[in-house]
Amino acid sequence: MANRTPAWAADEIMTVVAARLLRDGMSCFVGIGIPSTVANLARNTHAPNLFLIYEAGPLGAKPYRLPLSIGDGELAVTADSVVSVPEVFNYWLQGGHIDVGYLSAAQIDRFGNLNTTVIGPDYHDPKVRLPGAGGAPEIAAHCREVTVIMRHTRRAFVPRVDFVTSIGLGPEPDTRSRFGFRGAGPINVITDLGVLKPDPHDNELTLVAIHPGVELQEVMDRTQWPLRVASSLEVTDAPTGEELAVLRDLKNRS
Repeated sequence: MANRTPAWAADEIMTVVAARLLRDGMSCFVGIGIPSTVANLARNTHAPNLFLIYEAGPLGAKPYRLPLSIGDGELAVTADSVVSVPEVFNYWLQGGHIDVGYLSAAQIDRFGNLNTTVIGPDYHDPKVRLPGAGGAPEIAAHCREVTVIMRHTRRAFVPRVDFVTSIGLGPEPDTRSRFGFRGAGPINVITDLGVLKPDPHDNELTLVAIHPGVELQEVMDRTQWPLRVASSLEVTDAPTGEELAVLRDLKNRS
């Protein structure tokens, strides 16, 4: 019997699919962890002129290895310039100069709202207190577009988040414009199972693609709301040997 075990890990295909969305020459607001891995994979493959902006102030960073934190010296040493944190947020981000931001969360709901604050209905007595907002609310509000990257689990994909840390898309079509947010919000949600995008009519997240080897029922079972599925559900392209080699080399350098 042929070996059906995929040649990649769940985090690897999630990272590769997310990296493919980045186009050469874009400006990208980068966080530590998977977002940084995604951006640097793209920069080392198909988008060598990707302009990376890290929260601590490095502009145009070109790290040789994956940074350990937003204050990693590798970022400042390889950057075109380093500015203050207020300038990053007040001018670059809130000024609408950043094409795409990458976010993750503990919870996401069917309209793309994100929670990184508390789990449980009582903010003052939560079941779990999470790390908090950081710069995520500003990224969600002001980047021209946002991609969310997170593992697809029932406890993460909930009908309504316990706390809205970073606003998503709905439920009303004018939700974002009423608050004065210039960015388009989360237009892609990449998980270890597939890809979701907002429905153009009412902004509810819809499954548009699954990764090779993933069954549709598995995605449905790991989602707490009745998940919409595109009429022409696609299968994402498997990671290439080059993509996996570059990704694993980046991780080995750290």
